[in-house]
Amino acid sequence: MELKRLSDDLTVCKVKSMNDINLDAEFFFIGKTDEEISLVCKTEDTPVDTIEREDGWNGFRIQGVLDFSLIGILSKLSTILAENEIGIFAVSTYNTDYILVKSENFEKAMNVLKEQGYLVV
Repeated sequence: MELKRLSDDLTVCKVKSMNDINLDAEFFFIGKTDEEISLVCKTEDTPVDTIEREDGWNGFRIQGVLDFSLIGILSKLSTILAENEIGIFAVSTYNTDYILVKSENFEKAMNVLKEQGYLVV
């Protein structure tokens, strides 16, 4: 399986309103519930006025379009990383999964996954 590194530094934050988010930005994930609005975005695109903010994330995505019938891909990746004491923040799109890792653990994560047979590009 091929994993593609994301080239940008990322931020995970909570915002007060959807109006705080630049919907024209190239890359972001929004999660909205009855309790919060969460945003994952390039650090450079982070809204100025956030409720909470955590910088220092890097990420990768599983290359290709994943069929919904595929089972356990995210589970296997997260288990490998957890066994190596690497925490993750995972988000998914219709096509694939994205895994974020704290910047200080990112190279370790990439090396661990390479050792397990994943192709990292």
